[in-house]
Amino acid sequence: MSEHRSTARHRRSKTFLAVGLPLALTTAGVLAYGTGFVPQRASAATTAAAAPAWATAVADGFASVDALGQNGTYGGRDGRTVTVRTQADLEKYATAAEPYVIVVAGTITMNPVGKEIKVASDKTIVGSGTSGHIVGGGFFLGQGVHNVIIRNLTIRDAYQGVWNDKEHDFDAVQMDGAHHVWIDHNDLRNMADGLIDVRKDSTYVTVSWNRLSQNNKTFGIGWTENVTTDITIHHNWFRETEQRNPSTDNAAHAHLYNNFLEDVAGTSINSSYGNYSRGGTRMVLENSYFQGMRNPVIKDATATIVQRGNVFSGTSGRNESGGTAFDPKAYYSYTLDSAANVPSLLKSGTGPRSTIGTTASAAAEASTKAAAATTLTVAQDGTGQYRTVQAAVNAVPANNSSRVVVSIKPGTYRETVKVPSNKPHVTFQGTGGSRKDTVIVYNNASGTKKPDGSGTYGTSGSATVAVEADDFQARNLTISNDFDEGANQSLSGHQAVALRTAADKVFLDGVIVEGDQDTLLLDTAAKDRLGRVYVTNSYVVGNVDFIFGRATAVIDRSVITLKKRWDGTSAGYVTAPSTAANRKGILIANSTVNGAVSDRTFYLGRPWHAGGDASLDPQTTVRNTSLSAAIRTTPWTDMSGFSWKDDRFAEYKNTGAGSGSVSSNRPHLTDAQAADQEVVDWLAGWTPTAS
Repeated sequence: MSEHRSTARHRRSKTFLAVGLPLALTTAGVLAYGTGFVPQRASAATTAAAAPAWATAVADGFASVDALGQNGTYGGRDGRTVTVRTQADLEKYATAAEPYVIVVAGTITMNPVGKEIKVASDKTIVGSGTSGHIVGGGFFLGQGVHNVIIRNLTIRDAYQGVWNDKEHDFDAVQMDGAHHVWIDHNDLRNMADGLIDVRKDSTYVTVSWNRLSQNNKTFGIGWTENVTTDITIHHNWFRETEQRNPSTDNAAHAHLYNNFLEDVAGTSINSSYGNYSRGGTRMVLENSYFQGMRNPVIKDATATIVQRGNVFSGTSGRNESGGTAFDPKAYYSYTLDSAANVPSLLKSGTGPRSTIGTTASAAAEASTKAAAATTLTVAQDGTGQYRTVQAAVNAVPANNSSRVVVSIKPGTYRETVKVPSNKPHVTFQGTGGSRKDTVIVYNNASGTKKPDGSGTYGTSGSATVAVEADDFQARNLTISNDFDEGANQSLSGHQAVALRTAADKVFLDGVIVEGDQDTLLLDTAAKDRLGRVYVTNSYVVGNVDFIFGRATAVIDRSVITLKKRWDGTSAGYVTAPSTAANRKGILIANSTVNGAVSDRTFYLGRPWHAGGDASLDPQTTVRNTSLSAAIRTTPWTDMSGFSWKDDRFAEYKNTGAGSGSVSSNRPHLTDAQAADQEVVDWLAGWTPTAS
């Protein structure tokens, strides 16, 4: 093991990674937001550590303007961070006089239905990864309430069965006379009244990167005779919404840009109108995309609209502009994305994020990165630029210097994919509602004949997806190898890799990697090269050595699913590290290991001295992880004549039926050793950030 350090280092301030968490872990009581949080089981908890970047993010747009005694919008960054799982705790902290950053770490169902919690000033309310849901109610910001941020939440399902409901004023977010409010990266849907209501002279408001759907009266602004409100609305996706998209009444300055309004054919919800400028409103509408909308842009005779750079596809009815408005850049700076890129950008970028960002303004960061990135769309049905993932990768310029997002529409893509070493900064982004909607799958194995007749594949060559380029990312999709072991008993080995990485700074967020033997090969470009991999909010499925290789790899806040063998028997090994000496190997942290297999049949790992190389020093550490009864009481074993006791295998503070006390056959780290084996130690100065 590495040399001991003082336990004081264990308490040092960590770099926070804003990451999400599968439901299986949420119910186990493990928080979703970053390595700086520790597992909690109480209904609410506070942390005294330095605030992570997402807690100190500030708004852009009109919410960033200094006015009314308030300098921009930064929410509760000056207060404590608390985590809530109950309505009582959410209400306690949201209504408090002092500032708070409130992390919603689960589903909170409002009682009574329709309740809107009265939020006080200086609050940030943020969802924990994608797990923060408010069901059957929302938030109310009253007269004078200011400096409030609502981010990364799903607020849904207050609908009472009456489409044009006049009785139930159940909104997701309602503000009456509030100012300096930022509503960002939320999923708002299926409410009895508005998704967002900005009423009664509320002003200095920014609404950005939200999904708004399944609603009638979606987003209303006004309900006042005064022409006061200043509001920025950018990068929002309106889908299956009938009216108020938004309706903007008597707004002094309404700046709408890079929004996507989509009337989906064949659904029961049809648009009546899109952007509406009413009363004395002055509106600037830029680089938005209108798909299939009826009356996409309308205005009253007394209102003004200046349009620039918008795209209208399949729209009908009124599309109006006229009058003079204002120059938004006189109030704040901003960058426009191309209107043509807005649909793909917003389909993949709006709503709650498993990683919310680490800069001073996550929304500004997202916009900047989106503007810099190139997006290539893949769709089997021909609605994208390419029909296969490999074709999109082939289109990435060699030695590209900026991010290329391969946006993959839902479907099953039966192909092998290789990202070569000269194509860094590539992101595979599934665009479905679930990581199961977009699947890349093939069935090669070690011993499978190559189609060109040049021989057979080896283990590494069997990979469905092979990544050899640095700074690769994948999210919201499944990578699978469905090789049929039972039907191929003639092959001497059954190694069948789903994903192989041989690169540095590989970030897998919200994915499923599934197979049987040798599912996830975490390699490096060469024995003397560093290859860091960070896997979070994900599922890895297999049975024999199914997380293996010489990379410096972290499996964090994920589910490792044990799977029976092809013949129905239970036996296997989770990890097979082949770590080079003086490097870190495989770290499993804050996760769950389970599966429908027999008790005491799986080892946590064994040492893989690839090619019989005795100079290797394989390492697996499993810490702060829930182990099912499938794990053997002696969880490590030898391999190919090499003893696990000569290498680096250990546990620390694991829980569950498969955990066990320290012994000569079950080494545990001391606190001092554990302080040197945390996620940030493995990442060695790299902070994985979604892009």
